[in-house]
Amino acid sequence: MTKPASDPRPWAILLMGPTASGKTDLALQLVERLPCEIISVDSAMIYRGLDIGTAKPGPEILARTPHRLIDILDPTESYSAARFREDALAAMHEISTRGRIPLLIGGTMLYFRALQQGLARLPSADAEVRAALDAEAKRLGWAAMHARLAKLDPDAAARIHPNDPQRIQRALEVQALSGRAMSDLIRNARHEALPFRLLKLARAPSDRAILNARIERRFRGMLELGLVDEVSQLWARGDLTPDLPSMRCVGYRQVLNYLRGESTWDDMVQRGIIATRQLAKRQLTWLRAEPDCHWIDDEPDPLAAVLELIAFKLKDEHPGSGAAAGSRWNGT
Repeated sequence: MTKPASDPRPWAILLMGPTASGKTDLALQLVERLPCEIISVDSAMIYRGLDIGTAKPGPEILARTPHRLIDILDPTESYSAARFREDALAAMHEISTRGRIPLLIGGTMLYFRALQQGLARLPSADAEVRAALDAEAKRLGWAAMHARLAKLDPDAAARIHPNDPQRIQRALEVQALSGRAMSDLIRNARHEALPFRLLKLARAPSDRAILNARIERRFRGMLELGLVDEVSQLWARGDLTPDLPSMRCVGYRQVLNYLRGESTWDDMVQRGIIATRQLAKRQLTWLRAEPDCHWIDDEPDPLAAVLELIAFKLKDEHPGSGAAAGSRWNGT
């Protein structure tokens, strides 16, 4: 029997996971052991000045281990999954052509899906439609807007949490501009093949209570590090508004409400923790639907588990190779 031709596409690693799951530490360990270069997949870390509340790696780490797609936008700007795909693919090609392995790490699952599957050609954002939706949401509340979405696009409403105004607004905007449900447009889209082979890793503790405890510790730690001062300085610029995507990020929205006198300190802390746990729950729901994904738990050794997976891949493609052959994993 003729041996099938090997896949000529270079490899890339996707390291996905909920917030506070330990993705960054594992990624930094991998960079020390393999010829990887990091691309951030985080819709909040793209903004300059959003540092503490996004758990952005500090200057020393970024100087030693650069992360692409961090600090690329001002908080007044918007970013899309389509633009992320373009930027990520450009970075992946640049990394792989130098014989290195792209390591994409983050928790913005929509970006991961856009990268792998491509995107439907949805209508561009329309400022007038968005302003009308925002005005209606202020009058009726986002719960009512979510209920409307459930009638117009049940599939989208099932995927989008009632406390996620940004995605509710986008789904309603697409419906208003196209006259069709966003879910139908996405379902009928032609998927674009990704020119990379993927090793997909999901970093998450198997015990949800452990993750919840980490989330609380991390949010309280962010407050101790100066998250309130960070948001206060951003707000003092005078050109940011609560409806901007940057100010809707989990943690920033709750602190901003506190600074505007809309909640007490204790209420802000609890709302921040709850919102972060809800985000993690949504991230885990997306991850469980992700095919061909290897789950990496805390025990016994996350790094060893990943290196073993890579050694297994190498053994299949390069008989006699071991984990030390990581530099040849992408054919170099």
